[in-house]
Parts: sequence; structure tokens; C-alpha cells
Amino acid sequence: MSKLPDVRGRITYISSHAKQENLYAVYETTDRRYWTELAKCNQQEFEKSGTEGKCIEAREFIIALPESFPNLYEPDKLLQLFTDRFKERYGVECVSALHHNKRKTNYHIHLIFSERELLSEPIEKNAIRNMFYNEQGKHVRTKKEILDENGNVRKGCKIVKKGEVYERSLFTAKNKLFKQENFVDEVKHFYTDLINLLVKDDKEKLHVFDSSGLYLATKKIGKNNPKAEQIQTDNEMRMRWNCEVDRAIVSGVSETEIQQIKKKYITDRIRESVDIFGSQPERLGSIIITAVTALALLISKVLDKARKLSAKFFEKELLQPIVESSEGKTAEIIPQTDKTPKQEQITHKEPTDDLSTQQRTLQPKTQTAEQETPQIPPKPMMSTEAAAYPKLLKVYKELNRQNGIIFDAERERNELELERDSLKGLAKLTKKGELQSRIDRKNEEIDLLKVGLSGIAKRYGFQTVHDFYKVLVVSKTANADYQDKVDNWEKIYGIKAQHDTMQEKIQNLQRRTCQQKEQIPQRKDRGAR
Repeated sequence: MSKLPDVRGRITYISSHAKQENLYAVYETTDRRYWTELAKCNQQEFEKSGTEGKCIEAREFIIALPESFPNLYEPDKLLQLFTDRFKERYGVECVSALHHNKRKTNYHIHLIFSERELLSEPIEKNAIRNMFYNEQGKHVRTKKEILDENGNVRKGCKIVKKGEVYERSLFTAKNKLFKQENFVDEVKHFYTDLINLLVKDDKEKLHVFDSSGLYLATKKIGKNNPKAEQIQTDNEMRMRWNCEVDRAIVSGVSETEIQQIKKKYITDRIRESVDIFGSQPERLGSIIITAVTALALLISKVLDKARKLSAKFFEKELLQPIVESSEGKTAEIIPQTDKTPKQEQITHKEPTDDLSTQQRTLQPKTQTAEQETPQIPPKPMMSTEAAAYPKLLKVYKELNRQNGIIFDAERERNELELERDSLKGLAKLTKKGELQSRIDRKNEEIDLLKVGLSGIAKRYGFQTVHDFYKVLVVSKTANADYQDKVDNWEKIYGIKAQHDTMQEKIQNLQRRTCQQKEQIPQRKDRGAR
């Protein structure tokens, strides 16, 4: 969002084909005279306030859109949708334009909006006595203050006679909401949700960065930015921390522990650095490296502990074998015995040849069963969240597999470092360089593996590993609830449903047998003829 000291000039700039190479659409919620009156009102209020600086006549948002939108939606309708939604939400007039940059790599909307609303009826103030104004338009108390040496009214001064209108307001006061710090974040969430409803590919879905979260935000490098090299270096350090956070989440480190490290080694140390040394962006890299090292050490401890626990559990599992059912559940192997559960002791009579007798005996029983027993409720349906769990579980396993590869690579790197540090005498001179080069190559491999770990989540449509795990937890809970409901349904109604299914099969068999007997004489007659 930016402030506009010349709203009419800015509107002309964004809506002119002569000034814009790739202008696709312009949309206005009111006529241009509105903005002329608005600018005049703001300038008058600014002069009355006596504030120094520039008068802010309006504000502007620049909204980046996915690059698939030009092929999916007509520019006019897309621009109108985004503009009307803003007006409906905040009740102010807007002017918007849809552009592409010169290289057609940035599809975006310019949305100019007013901070004031038009009054239904103007508010007019009438002078109760003659009022005098000097060249600057300021009200003065006496007529002498605007007269020259000859007693004439100086040029640029004016007199408003008694009963005339000296002030006319067409607009309300500025909405204080637009000046609040959280307003931009509110609009970001508002438009992000709208964009995510319109995208067809889940990989194009956007999210609003949470500055209080686990990750560090990267900065955009503008065109001809003199600090581009420093920003690029900082972004690389920030991405290194973000990759380490992804790995910490996969490794089982809690969010609280990650937040504590971020606060202790990054947030607090940046504040201390600014207090002591002032603003020195070049110090950020060393601060983040220290935080990454602290987080990596915590990850190593958590993984070592997890592997020791898994080894103990593996020994116990060897003593208690398990089998996997067709539904993906695990169950203990139970030895077969002569005793069978009561539910399995239900027997059904086989159909006999005497159909008339069987029909007489079955029909009354079926009618009484329908009257006495309640109707079986339908089997529980699986929700969308529960159905997504198998796919999410595959992603989860892929993340853990990649994390295991990283862990093994780090262990090899640590062994090389121990070997390098243990060198003595002549061996230290001859082998140290070779070992150091191997360590450097292993560090490069580890960095690539960590980037690949973060890339797995992005490949499946998630911005971060943290976002994936939040969805995974919801899906796992929904799947577990569904399995419990199915188990309870089968426990209560499963045998009854099987019995009813068997009765239906018997009745179908009876019908087919009757039809066959009725068709046999007809075939003999046709053969005789």
C-alpha cells in the first residue's frame, strides 16, 4: 500500500494506454469528478490542520496475481470482481487498472481507493457575520488584516458576507481503519483467500507470511536497488534458516523449542546489535548462522534419542509379531482355537427344493423381523479430510525418508571432522587438505538435501513443511474418527447387516428358480412345434 499526494495524476497514469505498455482493463466505481472534489476536500482539510509535509489525497494497493489468470479469466470481469469486493467490504469508491510489466512476468492490479465517503447531502455552514480570509485562505479576525495601505482588499484575500456559505463539506472524515498497522495484513488475507478460490492448480495457492511464526521472510529485490547484493545475501541466509526449520519439524522438534531458538538467537540478538552498533544489515548473516547451528544441534539430539527409542521398540515388536489387514490396520496374530465368538456362531439354513414350503416359512419371519427390529442406519461416510489421509501419509513417509538421508550424510560429515581433528604430525600436513575438501563437498550435499526436503512439501502444493503438518494432523484425526465410527457400526449392526444380505440372496435365488421353472414348459412346447 502507498499514499497518494496527487490522486488525479496517479489515476491518469495507471489508466492511460499512452503511459502503460500492457494495459488490459480499467474499472471505476464512480466518475472522475468525484476524485477532483475529493482532492479539493483533502487539501482544504490539510491546510486547516496546519500539518507539515504532503497532503494524502488517497491510497493505492498493488495486488500481484498468479500468471495463470490471463489464460483463465477475462481481464474486465476479473478486475471488476476484485474492485467490487473491496468496495463492498470497506464502502469506499475505487479506480483500478489491470497491467502486465514490460517482460510480462508480473500480472497485477492497481487499486486506488478513497479514505472518505461521499455524504448523502452536503453539510453547509453559513456565516453569522462577515468573515475575512487572507492570501493563504486562513480566517482572520478583522477586516484591517486583509487591507493594503490604500484601504483596499489585497489580492488573494476574500470576504464572506453574513448569511453566505463559508464552508461546504461533501465527504466524511477519513476512516481511521486505513491508517492502522494491521489494515494491510487484513487486506492481504482478504485478497489471498479470493485468489486461492480462483486458482485451478493447488501449487499456485498463496499464503500470507506470518512474521511471528517459525520462518523468516525474504525481501523482494526491486529494479536498480543499490542494496541488491546485500539483500540477496540476506535472503540466502534466511532461506537457510527456513530449510532448517522444515527439517526440525520433520525430525520431531516442537514448535515451542523452535520459537525459543528463533527468539534467543535471532530476534533478541538483532535487537541487541541495533542498540549497540546501530543499523548494520551485514551483521544479519552471522546472527542467522549461529541460530541455524543451535537448531541443527537440537535436531541431532532429538534424532539420536528417537533412533535409540525405535531400536528398543523394534526388539519388543520382534517378540510380538503383527500382521497388516486389508484396511491398513495392524492386529496381533491370534492362534486358532476350537472356541469361536458368539457372533460367528450364526448359521443359516440352506435353500431346499420345496420352494412353496420355504416361502411359507420365510415370509412370516421376515415380516415379524421387520416389525420388531429397527431399520439399520447407513454405514458412516468418509469425509474429505479423512479420505486425504493415505495420500498425506505417503508425503509424510517421503519427508522422513529424505530426513534419514540427511541424518546419514551429517553423520559421515561428523566422522570426517573427527578424523581431521585427530590428525597429528606428518599426517596432519598431508591428509588435512584432502579431508577438508571432502568435508566441504559433504556440506554442499547436505545443503542440497535440505533444500530438497523443503521442496517435497512444495511439490505437493504446500508452501512449507509446517503447513503440511497442520493439514496432516487434521486429516489423521478425521481418519481416526471415521475408523472408530465404522468399528462401532460394524460391532452393533455388522452381523445384522450380513444376515439381511443373506436373506436377500436367498430371496433372489428363489425368484430366479421360479422364473426358470415357468420358462421350461414353454421351451418344450416350442420344440414340439
